[in-house]
Amino acid sequence: MEYSLFVKLAAEFVGTAVLLVFGNGAVANVELKNTKGHHAGWVNIAMGYGFGVMFPVLMFGAISGAHINPAMTIAQAVGGLFDWGLVLPYIVAQLLGAAAGQLIVYITYYPHYHETEESEAILATFCTTDAYDNRVNYFLNEFFGTFMLVVGALCCLTMPWGAQDHAAASIVVGFIVWGLVTSMGGPTGPGLNPARDFVPRLLHAILPIPHKGTSRWSEAWIPVVAPILGAIAGVFLYKVFPVA
Repeated sequence: MEYSLFVKLAAEFVGTAVLLVFGNGAVANVELKNTKGHHAGWVNIAMGYGFGVMFPVLMFGAISGAHINPAMTIAQAVGGLFDWGLVLPYIVAQLLGAAAGQLIVYITYYPHYHETEESEAILATFCTTDAYDNRVNYFLNEFFGTFMLVVGALCCLTMPWGAQDHAAASIVVGFIVWGLVTSMGGPTGPGLNPARDFVPRLLHAILPIPHKGTSRWSEAWIPVVAPILGAIAGVFLYKVFPVA
């Protein structure tokens, strides 16, 4: 069934919002003061992002492809797997969805944002930073993390077993994200998605949160550029495989 452009964009909007609610919501639960999950640990965060990707792919994969990530959209277009005419509308829908999802996180954790005094903990609920404070490390982590995500997701969703059983493939993609956050997430978070980092960082700068500190705009280009380049490399490797 072919869906209208409006329906596809709505799917990208809602899907990206779901990603932010589950992913950054999990970070807020762990990092912010006096939540029920305060200091629950990294596995809790990894689960949040894994489910945050799994559910939109299950819900909207058959409608829009559930890119929910500008890097995925751009990379597929560069690789000839997606219509360039849809790239800008998809990205706009994803950015707006990221804003909606982050605002839901902010609203639901509002009192905890006002109780938390650690600026780094607050910032972590919005965007990524490098734990080593090294931009080369930051870039490489975001590049290779997105590279692994794109190769894994495209292979799972298009190989014969995945194409025949979309639900099973969607679940595996969620586990890929879960695994990536646990294995490669230590240095930066990770972002692996320009919409998941840029828009929440912008909201961090705008929202009136006590003790929030700086939004670290001098390094904000890294979780935008590195995932896009990593995704493009991932698409080209995917096209080498017979399944492509």
